[in-house]
Amino acid sequence: MPKIQKIRGFQDIYGENAKKYRYVVDTARKIFEKYNFEEIILPFIEDVSLFKRSVGEATDIVQKEMYVFEDKGGRAIALRPEGTASAVRAYIEEGMYAKGGYKKLFYEGAMFRYERPQAGRYRQFHQIGAEILGVDTVVADAELIKMVKEILDELKIEVRLEINSLGSFEDRKEYIRQLKQFLESKKENLCETCQTRIETNPLRVLDCKVEQCQEETKDAPIITDYLSEKGLERYTKLKEYLKALDIQFTENPRLVRGLDYYTDTVFEFITDKIGAQGTVAAGGRYDKLVSQLGGPETPALGFAAGVERLMLLVEELPEEKPLTVVIPVVSDYNIQALKSSNLLRSKNIKTETLLKEGSLKSKMKLANKLNAKFVVFVSDKYELKYMDTGEQEIFENIEDLVDVLNEKI
Repeated sequence: MPKIQKIRGFQDIYGENAKKYRYVVDTARKIFEKYNFEEIILPFIEDVSLFKRSVGEATDIVQKEMYVFEDKGGRAIALRPEGTASAVRAYIEEGMYAKGGYKKLFYEGAMFRYERPQAGRYRQFHQIGAEILGVDTVVADAELIKMVKEILDELKIEVRLEINSLGSFEDRKEYIRQLKQFLESKKENLCETCQTRIETNPLRVLDCKVEQCQEETKDAPIITDYLSEKGLERYTKLKEYLKALDIQFTENPRLVRGLDYYTDTVFEFITDKIGAQGTVAAGGRYDKLVSQLGGPETPALGFAAGVERLMLLVEELPEEKPLTVVIPVVSDYNIQALKSSNLLRSKNIKTETLLKEGSLKSKMKLANKLNAKFVVFVSDKYELKYMDTGEQEIFENIEDLVDVLNEKI
């Protein structure tokens, strides 16, 4: 029978990678909770119109990358390509806005995009993300950026922060008119995708990674030159607050983000260690998205980070608890061994009961493969072996052995 293999662009996460995955997600969760964010667990599938209305009909995600299918009820369904739209949909549908104040939500889980697989990029990938709904202050923008930086610092990942302001949708109207005019004059030298984007999504031309397009657009109009007085004041305040928090940043007038819903603040944390596609965490403000999806006018902001990309940058994991392996000398002592393991675990000692039959020699080989630091041999007595030194101690009862082992761990 031929082997069944995983689908291209999908992955099995196990071994050291599973440990890295859990470390990244748990680190983020710890910091989310420290900032008083509340977890939301969202569906993997949504009505396709959710992403068309939020992410944008003309975006690459909707045009090329979404997994879309028809279910048995004839509904157009999409595997979620990102988390913000689902979080906003839940905020509206569950009436969270009616409870007053503002809402701080975080999520983690799998997302799906039909992209070309490469280092740190898969067709099923995982994100951590957070959203603040119901707050329009620059303080919120600065604190969100600070929280993201804290997560990256905790993971010991070196990045640089780039920021920009896209202004309001009103601010952008004149800018887009001027940008289109500029791009039309460069059209014949742009890649085929960017030639199409001039009409459908001109801002995305500035984000193109094709070197020729970058060269042709280096003198393009700058969006911050078209900000209203209010938009400019907001952007100036953001820079002031980031400096006050000792957060270094670079202004990047080409930073536009790939989703249509962003307004005002946008930001990216970038590394040079994983190739040209170096963004590891990014976000911004989306003050019109809630109303676009049928909710009340609600200012909001958020961010997301790719877990696989962060995993590539995590160089070392926290030290694990040492492993103790329990081996019954003969099968007559299996029950005693099971009870001994249960006692060790009840004392929070990481314990493996060797489940395979075989000689003591083969069991010791397996204990070595498991990187056990301690081995407990169970017979009419209890023998504790220190694997690093080879020393052994004998105990009449398991309780005394546990007391000694607890002192060594």
